[in-house]
Amino acid sequence: MDQKTGKRIGALSPVLYGDLNCIAGATSRNGAFIWDVRKGKIITRFNEHGKNGIFCISWSHKDSKRIATCSGDGFCIIRTIDGKILHKYKHPAAVFGCDWSQNNKDMIATGCEDKNVRVYYLATSSDQPLKVFTGHLAKVFHVRWSPLREGILCSGSDDGTVRIWDYTQDACINVLSGHTAPVRGLMWNTEVPYLLISGSWDYTIRVWDTRDGTCLDTVYDHGADVYGLTCHQNRPFTMASCSRDSTVRLWSLTPLISPLLLNILTEQPWEKIIGNTDTAMVPGSPPLLCGKVSRDIKQELDKLSGDVRAKKLHWFSECFSPPGGSSNLWDLVFVINGQDDSLLPASYSKGVMHMKHLVKFKTSEAQELTIVKMSKFGGGIGAPSKEERLKEAAEIHLRLGQIQRYCELMVELGQWEKALSVAPGVSMKYWKKLMQRRADQLMAEDNDDAIPYCIATGDIKKLVAFFTSRGQLLEALLIAQGACEGNIRSPQSSSISHTTNDVDNRQQYQSLLHNVCKKLAEWYFQDGCSVLAACCHLAVDNIQLALASLIRGNELELAACVGLVLGEAANHSTAYCLELLARKYMTTPTWELSADLLQMIPDNHVLLAKLCAFYPGSVAEISQLRERCGLPSLDECKTLAEEALRDGDLFSAVKFHLLSSEPEHALQIGVDFVKEQLSGSDWTVDSVQPILDLMSYIRTDHLILAKLTQARSELLILCGYIGGLLAIRKSYCSIVPALYEYTRRTKSPVSSEMVGRPGIFIIYINLSVPKCAAEFCGNIKEQCQEQ
Repeated sequence: MDQKTGKRIGALSPVLYGDLNCIAGATSRNGAFIWDVRKGKIITRFNEHGKNGIFCISWSHKDSKRIATCSGDGFCIIRTIDGKILHKYKHPAAVFGCDWSQNNKDMIATGCEDKNVRVYYLATSSDQPLKVFTGHLAKVFHVRWSPLREGILCSGSDDGTVRIWDYTQDACINVLSGHTAPVRGLMWNTEVPYLLISGSWDYTIRVWDTRDGTCLDTVYDHGADVYGLTCHQNRPFTMASCSRDSTVRLWSLTPLISPLLLNILTEQPWEKIIGNTDTAMVPGSPPLLCGKVSRDIKQELDKLSGDVRAKKLHWFSECFSPPGGSSNLWDLVFVINGQDDSLLPASYSKGVMHMKHLVKFKTSEAQELTIVKMSKFGGGIGAPSKEERLKEAAEIHLRLGQIQRYCELMVELGQWEKALSVAPGVSMKYWKKLMQRRADQLMAEDNDDAIPYCIATGDIKKLVAFFTSRGQLLEALLIAQGACEGNIRSPQSSSISHTTNDVDNRQQYQSLLHNVCKKLAEWYFQDGCSVLAACCHLAVDNIQLALASLIRGNELELAACVGLVLGEAANHSTAYCLELLARKYMTTPTWELSADLLQMIPDNHVLLAKLCAFYPGSVAEISQLRERCGLPSLDECKTLAEEALRDGDLFSAVKFHLLSSEPEHALQIGVDFVKEQLSGSDWTVDSVQPILDLMSYIRTDHLILAKLTQARSELLILCGYIGGLLAIRKSYCSIVPALYEYTRRTKSPVSSEMVGRPGIFIIYINLSVPKCAAEFCGNIKEQCQEQ
């Protein structure tokens, strides 16, 4: 709303040119204006359209002095920021949209109610368009020039289509159909030249591949018309949308171009990451970065000497990640890696800080606040007569030297400060007890004044519990860190050395600090902020839990980048993350990237074998992938499997049979082994799980063969059973009943005795499960149900 008129604002156009930090806006009835962000007020108004509504206002990308507006009066007006009119382009009907070319400062396009798109050239004195594009069946609402492809623009219409126009060919080169209502929002991605996003009155957002007109994704989350779309200036894959449902929503486009980040992770050559628009626009080719952000990153990397991998992963990770803690995360990563504090950005102190900085930065912040703001305290109200009597009695006790009684009366009168000021005259023990009583009283009232009392007596646990119960976990974290650094301690009543006690207390406080960090991290995680949860763990050097938070939050690419930069301390978690990423990208276009990810893991032979066993390509493609992974050929695998079986190496026999031309042999050998193990009484999960895990990578087209029906059912049953036991071990008890129920219902052709009754799960597969095993399963199931 316009603050002065109360009228609805129709459009906004932010701009940042050097010292010019302004927003251009337009209203439905009161013209256009420029708002100075620093001054916080309107500095210029434009009223050339009269009382006609302004539908669009656009600031030139190339010239900060020029602004265009289009209105229901049929005019598109070009002016300078001081109000001088440069051009007035008359249209036959209302003009709804306009956009400046990002490649030619004198070219602007408009969308009109007469269904046409027009292109004007400002360097001439003519008021006629250079081009008029026809083809839409209803009014054109928005137009957008491509930021990466010169001469290409798009338009959205009430006919429900988006059209792509080539100015140089004077033609429509593509029609994007899919929306079922008028199209409003339009946005080109600023890095990948073929990505176009549109929003519509049908409540959806669609992402298009303009090379062939494919709709890559459709988002249905908005509850009303989608009007505006834009992207983050420095994070081109973070998009914002606004809707008539009164929400602004943030989206990540990264999943649509995921191979790019994997190429960066696996250190692929630059030509697989950054390219030109002609290469990127080849239909079916993988995505390439072609915009300013990626070019700037590469230029900065080219200036560096030595190993630039950490910077490369950091900067590209920031480019791909949405806002929400990733900058904070990388600050902490480099602090852990020993970066000089002077290189930390100013924003670091506003986020989650490392424990060694917390007190230092907060003290500095407090000193700054003290300089600019002083607290003032007022006086009290006169006491009633009863209180006066008690006060007189207290004064007598004081003069008689009965200090403790005086203190108790002062407490009764509510004059705690007087009581506490003389309490040390009784003893330090009594003073501390009195301080604790005052703190308890204030905490019961949920009063922050309890804080100094707890700090003075060193009652850190009570104060941390107080903040935690109120959900003020950051405050609890600060208190715990202050105690860890020895800044908060219990007062001593004698001059005896308390070094041992200080050490014990500090160890307790360290434990308390870590517990608070865990609670704060879990709060962030449950709030959907897994990156900030990871920051909390990094703040206390808990690298494993930090990466675990990112993995739990499905931030696998970010976790891998962070793990690789942290190096040896994160090796185990990084390897696990790379394995998960490889599984995620075991799909037709990215098998080779999966192999590259696995090759970054030490001792990767079994992982590569699983990948190749599961690969569904042709014989030639299989051979090519195996050669890339350093594995034997199909025929060699068969021979190696037979040799391993003769030598009693069952795991290797199963592995090489899976990699042979007859992987079904692996299935039968493995299932027989597991059944044999289960028939005994001394088997363990660890003795059978690796074989079952290996067999689960048999190709689906082999597994569904009719001749493998029996083996397939047995494999499913065994995997469900052992999987349940593994879940119990890892405390994932909630999924165990479902696993066991699924397994119980699976029909095994070997035996019809798949028996199940409440509280007990028993498997019969050509053998009788020992009584002790049946009782064990029953007890486990009951425990899970209780939990």
